Amino acid sequence: MAGVCLTYLSSQQVKALSASPSPDTGNTPFPKYCSMYWGVHAKRELSDCARSLALGLLKGNYGQTSTEFLLARVGDWRLSRFGVWFPFSGLHCASFFGINEVVAGLTEMGCYDIDGGDFSGYTPLAWATHNAHEDVVKILLGSEEVNPDKPDNNGETPLSHTARGGHEGVVKLLLKQEEVNPDKPNKWGQTPLSYAASRGHEGVVKILLEQAEVNPNKSGNNGWTPLTQSAMGEHEGVVKILLERQDVNPDKLDYWGRTPLSYAAEREHEGVVKILLEREEVNPDKPSISSLTPLSLATKNGHERVVALPHSRKAAVSSTI
Repeated sequence: MAGVCLTYLSSQQVKALSASPSPDTGNTPFPKYCSMYWGVHAKRELSDCARSLALGLLKGNYGQTSTEFLLARVGDWRLSRFGVWFPFSGLHCASFFGINEVVAGLTEMGCYDIDGGDFSGYTPLAWATHNAHEDVVKILLGSEEVNPDKPDNNGETPLSHTARGGHEGVVKLLLKQEEVNPDKPNKWGQTPLSYAASRGHEGVVKILLEQAEVNPNKSGNNGWTPLTQSAMGEHEGVVKILLERQDVNPDKLDYWGRTPLSYAAEREHEGVVKILLEREEVNPDKPSISSLTPLSLATKNGHERVVALPHSRKAAVSSTI
């Protein structure tokens, strides 16, 4: 199947489709399938013929139309907002799929800038880390030309991509590189730790917290800390891990004057609320800029189980809504 798809993608018919400034893709199911899945078949089994076809096709840029079909699989809003899917090289494509033999072949041929960014600033390494292709990551990191900490157009590094995905093996590989800053924020102030915390990736959170450079209490541009984001996502395990750190403020305010408890109560994350209320530093009656307390938010949204929890310790919790 890999050979069939690659043969079709190498045809003049498909090349003409990609070369058109306004291609008609309304009735093209086979080009779409081939663009999206040839690499899936090739990763399972790559014949010598298919390898030759892949190297021949990917020596140039992956066509505009084929790139658009392929990246529709990603479903990432950061990419979906781009109207132009160029440049996107064959090396980017092979790294996206994680096809070791093809990535190695293209790098040996010297067809591309091995550290070049695509239309979104993603390098081949960024795509390999995004999709957790450890062997491809190792191949690319073996090149002195590759910057393992190179940010994309949003300021996100390969470590950010793999931390967001929860890929522990790739995280460890990157952290072995001296150039990698494990606490580097993107343009929104999000760090690899905040991404891992927001997705509930406990293993990655533990690995990152072992790095001396990582500040577990660092806020993003909106004031959200890793604890705030894990509380919002109802990731009880991550909340517990973060609260074991003495340098984590469990009651830190964000841009709107809200605390981790405020978000957990509003969203009826009962387990997280209980964990936070065990901490003496947490003020269960702290109002936001809008004068809403955690209790008033829970009451407003009809979260009876959260309202019923013992919110008062040293002082009575205001019942004003």
